[in-house]
Amino acid sequence: MDRMKVRELMRPVDEFQRISSNATFMEALETLDRADLAFRSGNAPERIVLVMGERGRIVGKLSPIDVVRALEPNFAPIDNIKPGFHTRLAQASLDAMKEQLRVWHKPLTKLRQKAERIKIRDFITMPRADQMTQAEDTVNKAFHLFIVGRHGSLFVQDGREIVGLIRFSDVYRKIREAIHVSPAPVFEAVAAPA
Repeated sequence: MDRMKVRELMRPVDEFQRISSNATFMEALETLDRADLAFRSGNAPERIVLVMGERGRIVGKLSPIDVVRALEPNFAPIDNIKPGFHTRLAQASLDAMKEQLRVWHKPLTKLRQKAERIKIRDFITMPRADQMTQAEDTVNKAFHLFIVGRHGSLFVQDGREIVGLIRFSDVYRKIREAIHVSPAPVFEAVAAPA
């Protein structure tokens, strides 16, 4: 695996369902449902839905957590505060702010009305540098990103264009295969002193 390239394990974007960043919240729900059904029936490798930007290029991925967070957009600035001394002192204040911004106390009909106005581009998060790897990088480099960032998948770029995803499950499968193929170490018995 030391020399294996990400390109050899990645799954091209064509293998994943895609949706436009201009699609509505409701279209996002439907697409996620189709991706889940395809995955559970064995017709898709993953539940991942890729998001296409204005020019048809992949700009991110859509998950159920993104959809739920779209209904609570006011939480993002609060939840992005990194833990530290100042946040421990202000935890009660943060909790109070979250309670005031809570959308779930509204009737479901209001949530539906809000959902019909939201577009994917309004809530999708763009991939960060620690979620990206190059197609010609070694799998070892991608493995490091998986471990440090605790990601389930990484975007694979060829230059600046996203051309696929590499999933942790595929890297893990290769590691498992390598361990099973490697010969077991041979230990020699050492005679006990008399």
